[in-house]
Amino acid sequence: MFKRLSNLIRGFLSLFISGLERENPRALIEAEKENLRKQIGKFNDSLASQAGFIERLMRQVKNLEQKERELTARISANIKAGNRAIAGQMALELQTVKEQLEENRQQLEAADASFKKMEKARDVSVQEAQEKIEKLKRLISEAEMMEAQAELQEMAKGMITGVGNSGDTLNRLEEYLNERRDKAAGRARVAASGIDTRKIEMKEAEQAALAEQALAEFEASYGFVSPAAEKPAAESQPLPQKDLGPKTTQ
Repeated sequence: MFKRLSNLIRGFLSLFISGLERENPRALIEAEKENLRKQIGKFNDSLASQAGFIERLMRQVKNLEQKERELTARISANIKAGNRAIAGQMALELQTVKEQLEENRQQLEAADASFKKMEKARDVSVQEAQEKIEKLKRLISEAEMMEAQAELQEMAKGMITGVGNSGDTLNRLEEYLNERRDKAAGRARVAASGIDTRKIEMKEAEQAALAEQALAEFEASYGFVSPAAEKPAAESQPLPQKDLGPKTTQ
């Protein structure tokens, strides 16, 4: 059983070179922890069986020791009573009991030593496996942390490169827009230089004269007096005369 547990621990450690745990090492660790618990349970069952065997041997030794004491007392009593034949038969039986007692004592000593060895091997193997699992957990955490830092640095590098590329693009766009603006301004200047302003002024004067004529016709039709006609009339009216001196009463 100890050999099986050792093989389990070695097998557990060898699993960490496969491709499966590279994809999901935490899940593999949890699976192996569960498998380890099951193996420990089976190992403990074997230890329990060994402990039961030891208890049975201890009970047998105790019973044989009790029987040894009883036979010794009976043999002594029969010798004193002169019953040598009976004492002789009991003496033969006592020899058998002593042989069985010695054999059981040896078996008990060996079984107890084996139990203690198995128990110690279990504890050492379990502790070794647990320490290895905790170490692997720390390594996984460190690896994940380093991977996260690497990803952040790669993202930062990509952002810096992207910002630089964006700056070049914006500069090119600014040059293009300035070029468009300059071309549009040039076209406007060329178009403005070809316009005959005198014709425009003559057209504006003609439109003003036509508008004034239309307004005069409207005023004449509806009896309106234009401000230009009212002004001379107002200027021709005589000013009212004021009486000088005190006013007399009759």
